[in-house]
Amino acid sequence: MLKAGIVGLPNVGKSTLFNALVANAQAEAANYPFCTIEPNSGIVSVPDGRLAQLSAISHSKELIPTRVEVVDIAGLVKGASQGEGLGNKFLANIREVDAIVHVVRCFENDDVIHVSGTVDPVRDAEIINLELGLSDLSQVEKRRERLKKQARTSKEAQVEDAALARIQAELEQGGAARNVELGPEEAAMVRPLGLLTAKPIIYATNVSEDDLASGNAHVEAVRVLAAQEGAEIVPISAQVEAELIELPEEERAEFLAGLGVSEGGLQSLIRATYALLGLRTYFTTGEKETRAWTIQAGMTAPQAAGVIHTDFERGFIRAQTVSYAQLLEAGSLAEARNRGWLRSEGKEYVVAEGDVMEFLFNV
Repeated sequence: MLKAGIVGLPNVGKSTLFNALVANAQAEAANYPFCTIEPNSGIVSVPDGRLAQLSAISHSKELIPTRVEVVDIAGLVKGASQGEGLGNKFLANIREVDAIVHVVRCFENDDVIHVSGTVDPVRDAEIINLELGLSDLSQVEKRRERLKKQARTSKEAQVEDAALARIQAELEQGGAARNVELGPEEAAMVRPLGLLTAKPIIYATNVSEDDLASGNAHVEAVRVLAAQEGAEIVPISAQVEAELIELPEEERAEFLAGLGVSEGGLQSLIRATYALLGLRTYFTTGEKETRAWTIQAGMTAPQAAGVIHTDFERGFIRAQTVSYAQLLEAGSLAEARNRGWLRSEGKEYVVAEGDVMEFLFNV
């Protein structure tokens, strides 16, 4: 399951956003630093309108969306990499996630204290990024120290040390580990370190309700920063997300339309995360259930089958496949077959976004 960590300075709206994204979350969204002492974790269903359409075609008894784990990590402060605040503990929590959702405050509100006294999202982002980089630098230096003896006799240790040397040089210049190009072997060696600056980042620019559709100068400043880093940016309003939770499902679309946006922050964040991590969704559908499955882009049919069960991958024979759009147009699998749209794909087939699949396999 994909795991995304929400980070940022204290009082930027992290816990409010987390509570809204995970409706039953118990994180305390209080107006003071360190209100989140332990990382709060919640499972979020990924919204996907295609599920309901497929379910209607198959008359499914159950709808099962794919899921994402969201972790609310307590507010970092300047000096976190040296243990300021509760820094070291929080940095360790970030190492466990697949992607970082970096919440930056882009709203003015005198009633909400800012840890630095003024609203400046680029400065705030750079404080967090510096702390992540310093923490990584410490990790790399320690690992290279341990590799010294091994590198005299081990070619593998030499390869790992050379990769870490390049990463160290980048970090010392204020850069991020993700900027260093690594070969597959090098990447596999470095991965166990869980380097924070190697993780993909999405900047969630937390704005007021009035600025959600059009943004503001703060958002544009973060957009420039994100472009320089190759990061994603998603304008979001924790205030709006909190209000959405209180509304009945059928009233939410109208509420969002009134604000000039077509989707809530959860959909926006998940879409951006999937794009950043190179993820795809395929579906299985039948009378029992219609279900969404998450895979890495480029996975073959047997690998996609293995996401359901390893036996499916081992005994893979072929996959009956039709695109979501074609199945929707046909109205049924039988009609899709009549039109020649239901294909029999083999072991080399690379699964496409929105494929609807049925796997045939030997037990």
